[in-house]
Parts: sequence; structure tokens; C-alpha cells
Amino acid sequence: MQRGNESGILEKAIYIAAVILIVKLFFLQVLTPEYKLKAHDNVVKKVTIYPSRGLILDRNGEVMVYNDAVYDILVQWNITKDLDTLRLCELLNTNVEFVRLKLDEIKRTTPNKPTPFIKLLDGPTFARFQEHLFEFPSFSVQTRTVRRYPFQSGAAVLGYLSEVTENNIKQSSGYYELGDYMGTTGLERYYDSLLRGEKGYTYQVVDVKNTYKGKYKDGEEDKTPIAGWDMVTGLDAELQAYGEKLMQGKVGGIVAIEPSTGQILAYVSSPSFDPNLLTSRYRRHNFNVLFKDYYKPLLNRPIQAMYPPGSTFKAAAALVTLQQGVHDEKWYWFCPGGYRIGRHVVNCHGSHAVPDVQTALQYSCNSYFCKIYNDFIMDSTFANPAAGYQKWWDMMNIFGYGHTLGIDLKGEKKGNLPTVKYYNKVFGENKWRAATIISNSIGQGEVLATPLQIANAMAIIANHGYYITPKIVKYLVKDNQYRKPVVMRHETGIDTMYFRMVADGLEKVVLAGTARIAQIPDISFCGKTGTAQNPHGKDHSIFSGFAPKVNPKIAIAVFVENAGFGATYAAPIASLMVEKYLNDTIAKKRIPLQERMINAKLMKSEMELHSEQLIKQRKLDSLQKAKALKDSLEKAKIKKDTISKSAPKPKQP
Repeated sequence: MQRGNESGILEKAIYIAAVILIVKLFFLQVLTPEYKLKAHDNVVKKVTIYPSRGLILDRNGEVMVYNDAVYDILVQWNITKDLDTLRLCELLNTNVEFVRLKLDEIKRTTPNKPTPFIKLLDGPTFARFQEHLFEFPSFSVQTRTVRRYPFQSGAAVLGYLSEVTENNIKQSSGYYELGDYMGTTGLERYYDSLLRGEKGYTYQVVDVKNTYKGKYKDGEEDKTPIAGWDMVTGLDAELQAYGEKLMQGKVGGIVAIEPSTGQILAYVSSPSFDPNLLTSRYRRHNFNVLFKDYYKPLLNRPIQAMYPPGSTFKAAAALVTLQQGVHDEKWYWFCPGGYRIGRHVVNCHGSHAVPDVQTALQYSCNSYFCKIYNDFIMDSTFANPAAGYQKWWDMMNIFGYGHTLGIDLKGEKKGNLPTVKYYNKVFGENKWRAATIISNSIGQGEVLATPLQIANAMAIIANHGYYITPKIVKYLVKDNQYRKPVVMRHETGIDTMYFRMVADGLEKVVLAGTARIAQIPDISFCGKTGTAQNPHGKDHSIFSGFAPKVNPKIAIAVFVENAGFGATYAAPIASLMVEKYLNDTIAKKRIPLQERMINAKLMKSEMELHSEQLIKQRKLDSLQKAKALKDSLEKAKIKKDTISKSAPKPKQP
């Protein structure tokens, strides 16, 4: 009887355990999503559907960036049999070595799933391959889009895409996966999260050989992709292309701003490149060529290159002096041909009278601006020169010097407007004065600015005292919804009447001063030339200005490296840009000037650069040999002295 009871209990225990096991399995496989998904891994495949990236348009509705279909060829290695390698190479325009190396890599890493074999295949090549796709059953196709640039310009401002890194993936909060592309530079990078849209997904049922069998749950869990936001910029596509044409063969940058809105009209970094070079299957090769280029075409010069602003700095310097009341606009100065500080002389353009601030600007008198800078800092109302300089620094800082302006691009540099702290560190507290740092007065010395800052300072003068934070984008639009960048107005606090005085002087610069070559028929053009000394070669050519004088429509800065005087290249290029924008054409009598600017080639040839490198290397080798000889002689001397000291001394008789 006892045995029967024990048997019954055992049966019940087994029964209960079986029920518990079944319930547990049901819970894990049906009710728990984690395990449910794991169960589907072998039969359900998640396929990403990439959204259409937003278009980029100029201010007139011209498309500057659009999407074009390209194709990734995928291969699943474990089902690849009897591959006709030569036929594959012929169809895909590649070579046997590449095919073998790529297949070996896929065999080692991802043999059991479709893996990219060739990326970014163009339409004609894909069409040829598609006709024979049946010959390669282990191969499949994934459609992507790449960016196209119909104007072949604006590489620095528009930017480009590149494949994501592991760090990009980590920072994307799960959005990006290996093999995805994202904005790397320019607007593509700054507005990437808005341009890219949202990915979609479809779930497919496949067998163990990855053969498609149909949609999972009739597509109930599929997600439709959402297109990115289209972008309307303040750029003028034709003006942009024209600026790059004028700057070809030259190193430098152009920034043109609409003063009343802060919208960037043109943004030229030279040398530039066709951004389409970084969208093809040869993008890696093309990138390496650009990266190694001596003139650094990948450098975004309008916001990353910092130069001495030279005499373009004088307009702002005049305004802060007038506002401070150190001298009025009619203050008379006789220039003896330079400004003397001890034995040092800041040279000027011969001796001449300067009856007012307009004349000082017209002829760009160095000694005048040295004098008013000295008198500002050394004014008796300040406790010491440091206090005077701090006041000058505060007022110049308001003009945008010494800090970033907040443009909608990554990597903006702040330039350099040296602080009191810096000079105290260099010279010692209370051991320096205005004369010590006199070069600042004419935009030299330690003062550095970006082309964007120089253009923005001129926009302030055009607006008679304020600027709007410079922006590339006007607005983004999607499904009749709009997103606009925040508009911020910055006041200088300088009296409007002083801006009118300085504007009069800048007009004289063009009419009868250092920039007469920049005159435009029937347009009142105000501007200032600059020539920045360069310790590494020929001086830099600079010009900044605005037009027309009343109700200005454009402010501009042009910087041409190693081009000499401001009037030689920068001023004529600026005037042509302004004329093109305001009149949409160039006057017939100015066509020769246009052709001269376009055809001027200031960059050194590869042969010249190679010769210079050889000379530098020879000098370096000579120095190394001389150092080696010196070290050898010193070692020999040490050895001789050691031997001499260790030798036994002769006995005294």
C-alpha cells in the first residue's frame, strides 16, 4: 500500500513538473519578446529601408545638392559555387585580385549572410550587371542614394558624407549601423540629424540559405521610412560658382554676407574641389589625393584659416577711437612717413597731411592709426596702459574679433585678439605700454582673424552699428512645416553718426584712394584694402567692403594668400563679386579685369614645389651632417680629456 502511494506521488510530481515546464516554455517563447525574437532569428531577416535625404537649395530655389541612386552589390559566401571570376570582373569593371581578396575577407568575417562586395556602383555598371545577375545566384543588390552636386562647387560649405565610424555609431543613440553614411563636413554635418530622416524596416521570411519566402506577418511590423527635411540656404549658387572661378589657381577665401539678415551669400574656400569626387566608388582614393595635397583643399579657410587682417582692421579701430572721444573726426595729423617708437619705425606711404579720419582711411595712413591707438591706450583717464588696452579690447571684441560668431558650421575658429593677461605673461605686469604692442593698431602683430570675421565687421559698418549672427541656412521645410535658425542681433553701442563718417571714408578709398581699381559703374562701393605681412613669403592681399552705400545689399571679404597689395587681387575680385550679385552681369569695360583675375595662377606648380622640397631636404641634410660632425668632435674631445686625466703622471726628479 505504501508502495502504491509512493508511486502515485511520483506520478503526480512528474505531471506537475511537465506542466511547469510547458508553461515556462510557453512564457519564454510566446509571451517574452526577447526570446520570441531570438526564435525568429533563423527565419526572419530585418532589412533596412533608407530614407530620402533632404535636398539643399540656394536662395533662388536652385538645387545645389540632390540624391542619386547607386547600388551596393552583396554576396553570401557560404552559398557561392562555381564562381566565374573573370566574367564577374568584366561586368563590374574590377580585377581578379580585388575579387579574391574581398571574398577571402567575407569568408573570414561574415560567411553566412549577405555582405557588401562592391559599394556605390553607378547606374550604367549596375544595369550591365543586372542583366546577368542570374549567373551569380549568391549575389544580390541593395539600393542606396548618394549626393550629387550639379554646380560642382561649394564643397567647403555644403560638405560631404562618409561611412560612419564606431564612435559615430555610439553617439547616434542606436540610429547608425556599420555601413551607414552620415554628414562629415559642412551643412551635411551640422544639420545631419534633420537631413537624414528616419530609417524604415521590412521583416522578411527566409530559409536557411537566405532565400526570400515572403513578408513576415504580412508586413504588420514593417516601418515606413520618413524623408529628411529639405534645406533652403541664403547662398546664391551662381555667385558661389563665380567666386570659385575667380579664385581658381589661388589660395584664400571669400565670404559675402547680406548685412540686414546675416545670410551668407557666397562662401568660397580655395583651392576647392568638385564635391562629386567624394560620392563615387573611388571616393577613398580621391580623398587621399585631396588629403595629401600641399595646398590643403580640405581646409575650410573662411572659418578655420586665421590671418592678420591688415589695414581692413583700421575701420573698426577708427570707430572705437571716435566713440571713446580720444580724437574727433577732424583731428589733424601730419605723417612724416612713418611712426617712430624708439629705434623702430612703422613705415607709411611717404610724408603727407591727414586732416580728418576719412583721409586717413582713404590713403590708409599707418602713422595716423598708430597715433590714435597709442593715445587711446595711454589716455590719462585710465589707471594704467593695461586698463586702457582692456577698454580698447572690449570695444574691438564687440566687432566680432577674438571670438566665434556662431555660424551654422562646425570647426569655426575664434581668431586672436590678445588679452591683457597674455601681455602680462609675455612682458610682465606693468612692464608694457601701447608702444610695445603698436602693431595691433594696423591689424598686424598678434591680431588674427578669419575671413568670416573680416566680412562680418564690414557688415556692422554697413548696418551702422549692429550685426545678425551669420547663418548659411534660411529655413528647413518638410510637409509644409518650417524650421528656422534663431536670429540674434548684436549691437556695438557705437553712435550711428560715427558709422556714417567712416562709411564716407571707405567710399573715398574706392573713389580716389588705395582701391580705385575696385570702382563699379553706377554702384557706390565702400571698402578697405589690406596688405598683411607674411614671414613665410609674399604679403597677403586683403579687401573688405559693402555696397551700395545706402541700404547695403552685400558685405564682402576677400583674402588671397601671397598675392601682394590689397589692390592687386583682393579688391578687384571683391568688386567683380559685388557687381555680379547686384547687376547679374559684368560691365563690358570690366571684362578684361575679370579675365585677368580668372587666369591669374598664383599657386606653385608640382615641379616648383618638388624643387623647394629638395632644397629644404638638402639644407636639412647639411644641418644634420654638421650636427653629427659637431657631436663627433665633442665626443673626441671628451675622450681625449678623459685619457689625459687618467694617464699616469711623470715622476718628479
